[in-house]
Amino acid sequence: MTKFYIFIIRAVLGAAFAVLLSRFFYPDANLVYVACMGIFLVGASYIAEYFRNKKST
Repeated sequence: MTKFYIFIIRAVLGAAFAVLLSRFFYPDANLVYVACMGIFLVGASYIAEYFRNKKST
């Protein structure tokens, strides 16, 4: 699986979880807030991968 496909999967899952979390906790949230939360979730997944790979080497 290429890095581009991994990015697409993470972006879709990040967007889905951002919408789910924002609608569950903040039903009247702005679209910009939801988009920022999705970007944060995707970034957090890359940071977690970096630290996970750093420990194994």
